[in-house]
Amino acid sequence: MAEPFPTCYLNGAYLPLAEARISPLDRGFLFGDGAYEVMPVYAGRPFRLEAHCARLTRSLGELRMHDPLSREQWREVFATLIAAAGRDDQYLYWQVTRGAERGRNHAPLPDIPRTVFAFAAPWPAPSRETLEQGVACITATDTRWARCDVKSTALLANVLLRQLAVDAGAGETILLREGRLTDASASAVHVVIGGEIRTPPNSHEILPSTTRTVVEELATRAAIPWRAAPVSEPELRAAEEIWISAATREVQSVTRLDGRAVGEGRPGPLWRRVHTAFQQWKRELQERPW
Repeated sequence: MAEPFPTCYLNGAYLPLAEARISPLDRGFLFGDGAYEVMPVYAGRPFRLEAHCARLTRSLGELRMHDPLSREQWREVFATLIAAAGRDDQYLYWQVTRGAERGRNHAPLPDIPRTVFAFAAPWPAPSRETLEQGVACITATDTRWARCDVKSTALLANVLLRQLAVDAGAGETILLREGRLTDASASAVHVVIGGEIRTPPNSHEILPSTTRTVVEELATRAAIPWRAAPVSEPELRAAEEIWISAATREVQSVTRLDGRAVGEGRPGPLWRRVHTAFQQWKRELQERPW
């Protein structure tokens, strides 16, 4: 991922990212006590703004916090950062932590001012090689915490799982729990079985992915059947196609899994239809105000 643009937002102020500072007693720093979001921006227009804001509000609620900014306040922050970046395609990162207290207490949860932080960074467009050849993935046991539905800043397990892929020269780690597919370390996973797209149903074990929802809507537009249903490890390994999707990936084809070819070892026909529909939809949305 490229370095962020130089301007950030921190607790009501816009300032150079290099000069931004938080207290070492911030609970986000000490405990990972916070939630975050990542949202693509295409042609200067945030993608799925309401869905991302709603998910942050939900995550904060599960952490017993209220969103400290209104939707209009977030929109103002995003508009300022997008304009400051001066680039059409980018992504926005924003997070809220419980804040800084004078001490290090596990409980009770303190009623203190929240720490609010946001920045923009260049959009990581997929390479031509990725689009033409797909990505290689590995599998690993899902060692994340029991509330994966909360988009928490406490991402150590995800980081270590992703590092397994880096060590193996792969692009992502697909996760299995008790013989069932869950997520990938930083992506949703879609499996094509019998011409149908199948994705594990949302639960505490699954992050409710906004990009996953986009893929499902595009599949409907393309008349491709899909459903939320469990996927066993044998079904994953025998799949006709496997895809991963995320805000900074869109939807990518997995063509090798643990060193073995997926399907014919190249991006499949259903992925091509959905990927093409995704690009077309982005062009359509660029004409609409946000």
